Amino acid sequence: MSHRKLKYLNDNRIIYRKYSSDTPTAEYNWGWHYEDGTRDYYSLFNTKYKINTMRSLRWHLLTLLYLNPELNKDKFTKLANYITNKDNGFVTFNKRPCGIHGIIDKFLKGNRNIPPHNKIRKIVFKDSTGLNTSEKLSIVGKIAGKIKNIKQDDIYDAMLCIHDNGKITMKKLSEVLKCSVRTIHRNMGEELKKEKELLNRKDEN
Repeated sequence: MSHRKLKYLNDNRIIYRKYSSDTPTAEYNWGWHYEDGTRDYYSLFNTKYKINTMRSLRWHLLTLLYLNPELNKDKFTKLANYITNKDNGFVTFNKRPCGIHGIIDKFLKGNRNIPPHNKIRKIVFKDSTGLNTSEKLSIVGKIAGKIKNIKQDDIYDAMLCIHDNGKITMKKLSEVLKCSVRTIHRNMGEELKKEKELLNRKDEN
């Protein structure tokens, strides 16, 4: 996501990234490793890809409200309208205002202290590390190689790194995690397979 597209968020001091408050297993100059994973790391609009489903849109809006609990109805409505305006570059589809207002009212009535559902991350890279995709993949592979069993969290971390530089394939995942393609298939699970397809579809848009 370009700095120009994020200007509105930055100018209005909207928080859209948050490092985990969980205690990491190890800390490095490039970031952190959580052996058991963390769900407390949020990083919105961190890639060039846009929001292309209603489910993703709802999650982004709910997460923005969670990260910015001081937002009142007026400010949250302005933020939601800005995000859902296709011309601003965040979404791939137009959403009618009446539909957005229903989502806004529902979220504002909810408990803002409850973290939105988030995927587990074992490896979190700091912003502006200077690392390229190959270097990040190497780190993911080295850390995953220290454990005996490849888990879904390890596969997801590898998927995100591969996605930064192109299409995700089972062969690429096996190469990064230093295991067989069969191992990837066996440990991936249906949810991650769907996530892989979704990420690859974003790559085509």
